[in-house]
Amino acid sequence: MNTFRACWKLTRVAFHLVSGLATITLIFPKLNQAQKNIRIQAWALVLLDKIAINLVVIGEQPKPGPVLLAANHVSWLDIYVVLATSPCRFVAKSEVRQWPVVGRLAVAAGTLFITRQSPRDAVRVVHQMTEHLQTGDKLAVFPEGTTSNGLQVLPFHSNLFQAAISAQVSVQPVALQYSDLTTGQPSMAPIYIDQDSLMASIWRTLKAPPLRATLNFGSLQHPQGRDRRRMAADVRAAVSDLRLAP
Repeated sequence: MNTFRACWKLTRVAFHLVSGLATITLIFPKLNQAQKNIRIQAWALVLLDKIAINLVVIGEQPKPGPVLLAANHVSWLDIYVVLATSPCRFVAKSEVRQWPVVGRLAVAAGTLFITRQSPRDAVRVVHQMTEHLQTGDKLAVFPEGTTSNGLQVLPFHSNLFQAAISAQVSVQPVALQYSDLTTGQPSMAPIYIDQDSLMASIWRTLKAPPLRATLNFGSLQHPQGRDRRRMAADVRAAVSDLRLAP
């Protein structure tokens, strides 16, 4: 039964991905950014519904205007959970650009891609982020630099926080968690770590019983003279606290 249900979900998701490609090819060229954001948020909400993921949002979602969202990173699903609540530009690893279908959708959403092993590329992306923040964009990053098992928050890399400091905009901590919708216990189904392949993680998520994705938005933190390392440490501490909040 689980396999049959997963196949049904996969079929629905595949058609939804195709509709997304059609939208970015045929409709996006005619839209301004605000109109694109509306479409992106609606598409992400439908995607979560087709995977049987219940979305719970806690805290005050970011208002329009420049802000850097900093979240812990658990799954390939994280981007879509955030987009379903707060459309923004993501900073993602360069490999995402090569993912079938998803890569094209990420490009259309305005994602900034970074080569994680290259310090020079990190400098380039920080300059891009600063420019986008200065023009009023909302950006989102996963400062852990990789995914975890969702049971703890890994150390935050500080490089990308320099963009918020240079642009003098606030950082908003965001905590992501996945749990079984019925029992409320943490779910390992969506995790994407170590030797997991993307398809293995997707298939495990599709086979899982209905899940809850909880997104907890914390209070804005302005740089206020902090350097990037202090900023990273303070935001990480806030994300850890948000994960433990009832």
